[in-house]
Formats: sequence, C-alpha cells, structure tokens
Amino acid sequence: MQVDWAGVFPAATTQFTSDLSIDFGATQKVQDALVRDGVHGLIVMGTVGENNSLLPEEKRDVLRAAAESVNKRVPVIAGVSEFDTNRAIAFARDAEKLGADGLMLLPAMVYVPTEEELVAHFRAVAKETGLPIMLYNNPPAYRVSVGIEAIKQLADIPNIVCLKESAPDTRRFTDLYNAIGDKIMLFAGLDDVALEGLILGAKGWVSGLTNAFPKESLALYEAFLAGDLDTARAIYRWFMPLLHLDAEHDLVQSIKLAEQVMGRGSERVRPPRYPLTGARRAEVIAMVEKAAATRPKLKSVA
Repeated sequence: MQVDWAGVFPAATTQFTSDLSIDFGATQKVQDALVRDGVHGLIVMGTVGENNSLLPEEKRDVLRAAAESVNKRVPVIAGVSEFDTNRAIAFARDAEKLGADGLMLLPAMVYVPTEEELVAHFRAVAKETGLPIMLYNNPPAYRVSVGIEAIKQLADIPNIVCLKESAPDTRRFTDLYNAIGDKIMLFAGLDDVALEGLILGAKGWVSGLTNAFPKESLALYEAFLAGDLDTARAIYRWFMPLLHLDAEHDLVQSIKLAEQVMGRGSERVRPPRYPLTGARRAEVIAMVEKAAATRPKLKSVA
C-alpha cells in the first residue's frame, strides 16, 4: 500500500470547556488553524490529544468532527489506543467509516506484552481495516518497546506503512533501515530528536510543539528538505528548549499551556492530568515567551 505521508504532522490537542466536556468548536478551530498554517497532516487523539481520557463514543465524535473540519485538505490519522485488541479492532473499523485517512496504532494499554503478543495485536488490527497504519513506538511513555525483530515480522503486512519512532536513541533509525529497508517508512516522533531523525531517513515528523509554533516547525522541515542545514540547525537550536518539553512526563500539560500562551488553544486537560501550577507553570510560560520574543526570521514556507 502506497501513501504520500511526509512532512510535519502535528499531534493536535483536544479542547475542553470549563466543565471538561469536549469543546468541539474549539477543537475544530485548532485543527483548521494548523491546516491553514501549512502542516502536511494531522494526528488526532494521540498522546497529546488525550486519547485515553476520552470515552469510546467521544473518540468517535472527535474523529467525525476532525474529518469534517479538515475536509480532506491533509490526511487525518486517528490514534488507536485501547486496553485490548478487540476494542482496538472496533475503533479501527469505525474510524474507517468516520473518515479517517489512516490509523496511528499503539500497543494495547496497561498490559506489557511479550514480543509475540505485541505482533499479534498489530496483525489483528491491521487485518480488520483497509486503512494505512502508522505504528507508534514510545517506550518511555508506554513501557513497551516495539523491537527490531517485531518490526521485521510486521514489515510485509501491506497496510502497515509507517512507524512513528519516539525512542530517544537515534541509532534506532539506522538500525531499522538496516533491518527492513524502506518497507516501512519512518517518522520522527520525539520533538527534541526530530532533525536527527530526518537526517537519518525519517520522511516526516509527528510533533507536539508545532501546536504552538507551526510556522517555525514547517520552516525547519522545509530547510532540511532544501538541503539548507545551516538554517535548519539555527531554527532547531532556537526551538530546542521547548522541544525538550515533548520528552517530559507532563508533555501534554506543557504543550497545551504553550498553545494557550500563543493564543492558539486552552490549557485545560482532563484528570488524571491537571494544568501546571507553581514553579513549573512559571518555567514553561517563561520558556514560551522567550521563544516568542526571539523567533528566527523565516523564509516563506510554501
């Protein structure tokens, strides 16, 4: 299965009202703004989209609204993050009907599987959908590592087309290529190793901080694509203090606070997460304000 996924795919936030019900209008506004800014695709209901804080029917409603808002301007990839394989299959089937262009498939939540069980989970979901699938490897967040041997077993499944690689060790990009070649495309999935991932062969970047600074994220990618590594490095160095937030335990709260400071969304999150307070809140606000005040001068982004 061929897909044309490449570029900057922000992991969009899910917006909430003051009573923490889903604010569909605000969520669609966030999505539309990112598309208008020029992103190449959207991830909805990933980690940053608080997938596991949404009820089953809410997930379907968020996806339905996203498909309506984006209206095929860019691919909409829906996160599949469920407690067991049967629920993941049920959501994958519904996602196809609701207008998703692809799935970002996570290991089943809570239980830490063996390699055999992990491969079986991915195979089972892939078998039940015609949508292209981006697997999601994020050992620091989910305690499960999608190992090289597991990827080799999955590489010949036609609709498993991509791997979002969020392990902090960038050697993985080369090890993966050496193991499977270009059978599965790679996306950088951790903001503070994004440029390294692109240089080592990733076709795109699933980004958290793009929610707050989309133009700079796009300029970084376009500079890399044009071979202008001096510009790419300059933007990356400016961006790095914020990009580190994506690798922290409180990444969702930090990204949504950055989004709020930049006037692009609300910091509201659902429990068990709570908005940042005290010194940490002040630290993140200061980081965002400093970044905003020292933004690099950008060339126009197509």
